[in-house]
Amino acid sequence: MSTHTTGRGGAMPSMGDPAGADERLRRWRLVLGGDAADGTGYGLTGQDAAMDGALTSLYGKGDRPRQGRDRSAGLGASAPSVARWLGDIRTYFPSSVVQVMQRDAIDRLGLSTLLLEPEMLEAVEADVHLVGTLLSLNKAMPETTKETARAVVRKVVEDLEKRLATRTRATLTGALDRSARVSRPRHHDIDWNRTIAANLKHYLPEYGTVVPERLIGYGRASRSVKKEVVLCIDQSGSMAASVVYASVFGAVLASMRSIATRLVVFDTAVVDLTDQLDDPVDVLFGTQLGGGTDINRALAYCQSQITRPTETVVVLISDLYEGGIRDEMLKRVAAMKASGVQFVALLALSDEGAPAYDREHAAALAALGAPAFACTPDLFPEVMAAAIEKRPLPIPETA
Repeated sequence: MSTHTTGRGGAMPSMGDPAGADERLRRWRLVLGGDAADGTGYGLTGQDAAMDGALTSLYGKGDRPRQGRDRSAGLGASAPSVARWLGDIRTYFPSSVVQVMQRDAIDRLGLSTLLLEPEMLEAVEADVHLVGTLLSLNKAMPETTKETARAVVRKVVEDLEKRLATRTRATLTGALDRSARVSRPRHHDIDWNRTIAANLKHYLPEYGTVVPERLIGYGRASRSVKKEVVLCIDQSGSMAASVVYASVFGAVLASMRSIATRLVVFDTAVVDLTDQLDDPVDVLFGTQLGGGTDINRALAYCQSQITRPTETVVVLISDLYEGGIRDEMLKRVAAMKASGVQFVALLALSDEGAPAYDREHAAALAALGAPAFACTPDLFPEVMAAAIEKRPLPIPETA
């Protein structure tokens, strides 16, 4: 039997047999919602009917007017009904779809305030976007909910650390070692790839080998601080996912003895959260998503904390919509770069795709030799490694 794929996943049976035609009608019925004019004439029973009810509650009203039967059951305004709905969609749909439906529910039905209810938080499928929503509601959150909210945030943070920490430490440890190369390495410290490349002119064909005139090696690992990293994070509402990822990476970097890490968040004010880096959950609850943006003020603070400019990497994570003094902001970036600071500008640190950003400011930074680009969490270790080694950044082609 021939098959083809459908928007809901899996293979769609061909119309060449009755079973395939029946399945096609079933799926179209779920997509179209069962209006009198949907043309399927297909009735749903059992789990299909329950699945249809969950979809109706979210998508049955709003920006797509329907004819015939009014699909306007909605989720109501109570946390228990929403919690039951969350349980239903987790039963009928895979996790990735559940997360999309949750975000749609928050956006379409205005459910943000219901996230303050413990019973709803216990039912929700935790992800980075939910954490961002919780952080934006942090100041309004009742004490009875805060413990549950912290548990939800901690689960997401721990999952991210498991995924990102090992590769980040390994990548940056290698970069730190390579940035401290020595010319008289011990045998175990020789960088053979670079040594061979540097001595190819000394190849002896009669012996089939290279006789190295100069050895290139890694510097031996040291307990002393080799590099200083300053993460300067825009905490305006549009940067929620970036704040979550940056806080996790900040905690990972802070756990490395050879990197002194500082984490600064800003809107129109500047808050230094470095003392809380041992627990990224504390960092996240120390942020306050929303408000304006004053990048110049934040960079002024970061600049004042730099003591070893040639050994410092400053990472600005912002959409660059500046509410402060634009020219002063650019002068600070230029001054830091002139002093030897490696300056990295990230428009976003997330998996959300191309972000909205101030293109004029991005172009001005690029003219200073600090191109601004969006970065995924998986690419971030490579970006940091390149900055530490003072080599060109691995900027994505779509940036």
